[in-house]
Amino acid sequence: MVRIINYVKRQTEEGKEFCVLEIQSGVEMVLSSKTNQFYATAKKANITSTFDEVTCKALIGTEMPGTIEKIACQPFEYTIKETGEVITLNHRYRYEPELTQSLKEDQAIQNLLGNENSFSKNGQQNESFVM
Repeated sequence: MVRIINYVKRQTEEGKEFCVLEIQSGVEMVLSSKTNQFYATAKKANITSTFDEVTCKALIGTEMPGTIEKIACQPFEYTIKETGEVITLNHRYRYEPELTQSLKEDQAIQNLLGNENSFSKNGQQNESFVM
């Protein structure tokens, strides 16, 4: 589950305003590579929306089924707000609805089973599939 924790108003290149929902996953414990101590953290991601500001305010606190997944992307610079340090990242976080996860599992099963054209329909061995 993820929770809507905030929203931000943004503008398109054409100047039209829209709202982005900020979502957060549940608490995760991570082992620090520097101190060898665990610390609590949570993944965050943003979702664009068609909602107005009033609706976005009302949605804060709402939980939705799904997870926040780390995905690879083109490297980009990111400034850590607290320290001002600029780092290069090559990943971002994206919301994956529970339905999408189910569809991925179904696709994985289909890949394991092959498609219907992989098998003979007349009981005869097809020479093109013999190794």
